[in-house]
Amino acid sequence: MGLFSKDIASMQDLYVHQLQDVYYAEQQITKALPKMIEKATDTQLRQGFEQHLRETEGQIERLRRVFEIEGLQPKGVTCPAIDGIIKEADEVAGEVSDKAVLDAALTAAAQAVEHHEISRYGTLVTWAEQLGRSECAAILRETLEEEKATDAKLTELATAKLNARAGMVEA
Repeated sequence: MGLFSKDIASMQDLYVHQLQDVYYAEQQITKALPKMIEKATDTQLRQGFEQHLRETEGQIERLRRVFEIEGLQPKGVTCPAIDGIIKEADEVAGEVSDKAVLDAALTAAAQAVEHHEISRYGTLVTWAEQLGRSECAAILRETLEEEKATDAKLTELATAKLNARAGMVEA
């Protein structure tokens, strides 16, 4: 279904499509995170990825609750944006041989994912509120706040440690 598809005829349709999009994205993230955990060499980064994997599983459960409240079966639609972000992360990580630089690259890739999710969840919260779905908005806001917190932790880790360590590597 394209953005301007005949299947999206109302704000409700657009809201549901966005829910399906982020549901798919979260499932793809649960597949990508174990690979990132395996590649990460920094203990804090690995632990952060492990924590976010657990959070993502909880976020999927929250999305299922939103679908249930909406009277819909949980269903994803392909999200080319998250597919592209994950593909790029795989490619970049596969090209980095220095472990310190690899950790910096993995952190940047994880932040690209977080920024995508923050954008999606922020939009969903607003739309749920506008559609009078306050219970759904509250559930989605909980996930939005988790995504923002994860992004902040990644920023702190990158700026306090990982980027400097990667920058010290000689060519």
